[in-house]
Amino acid sequence: MLTITNINKKYADGTHALNNVSLRLPSGMIGLLGPNGAGKSSLMRTLACLQTPDDGEMIFDGIDLRKHPDELRKILGYLPQYFGVYPHMSCQALLEHMAILKGVDKNQRAEQISSLLALTNLTDVAHKKVATFSGGMRQRFGIAQALLGNPKIIIMDEPTAGLDPVERERLHSLLVAISKEKLVILSTHIVEDIENLCHHVALLLKGEVIDSADVKTLISPLDGCIWQTHTEPQLENGAKLLSKSYRFGQPSLRIYSKTQPTKEAVLVEATLQDRYFFELLVKEQS
Repeated sequence: MLTITNINKKYADGTHALNNVSLRLPSGMIGLLGPNGAGKSSLMRTLACLQTPDDGEMIFDGIDLRKHPDELRKILGYLPQYFGVYPHMSCQALLEHMAILKGVDKNQRAEQISSLLALTNLTDVAHKKVATFSGGMRQRFGIAQALLGNPKIIIMDEPTAGLDPVERERLHSLLVAISKEKLVILSTHIVEDIENLCHHVALLLKGEVIDSADVKTLISPLDGCIWQTHTEPQLENGAKLLSKSYRFGQPSLRIYSKTQPTKEAVLVEATLQDRYFFELLVKEQS
């Protein structure tokens, strides 16, 4: 269990990135959901002890992370959204270097690295320089290094960025497998990924936690209120247009309304994306 209480972070330019953030995150896969500027990356950097909050408390398995950040680093796997690599080192050599820095036992390094190369489909390019990798290959390397040392808590910021559909599916399977015994915190703009993978989700907007619960609980306030139609109606009585997408070139609109907005509108099952767009609209109008 990771418990975060009243965490605040304000940057030098005056941006209040985190505003009294409090969360209780159980083990398993946790999703952080919010638009750009919501505070997701700031929260992840704070949890990874890469920056110190202005105040508040962070406790993981009885460890006070503000007082003992080095204790967290021993059990942490971290994949930032953007990362650099040493230009002249191969994938294998760089993983070996990072395994030493993480304190991985000498007798376990070779086996761990070989296993992670296979898991991330990098075995065939293990001796090529990471600097020459494509975006997807570099992302897979980032995932491999995050899993070095069998960490208890794994923080991943946009881990599927640059991955093709097959690689993304492979990563999903890997994340589900490892999250059974660890706390995995996942941030991504792909709402469908979070809904499919995460049993618990925190919604963030403008540095604040709007809600935090299991996916079904987050969706439940919209049950019986989501309608789908192909034409945009005149919205009345608190109805809201949540999203407009296209399928085979035809528009598909999802509307929040307690009553049928038009005769053509069909009641559909609410999704996490509906809740996400609903909260964005509420925040914009407040």
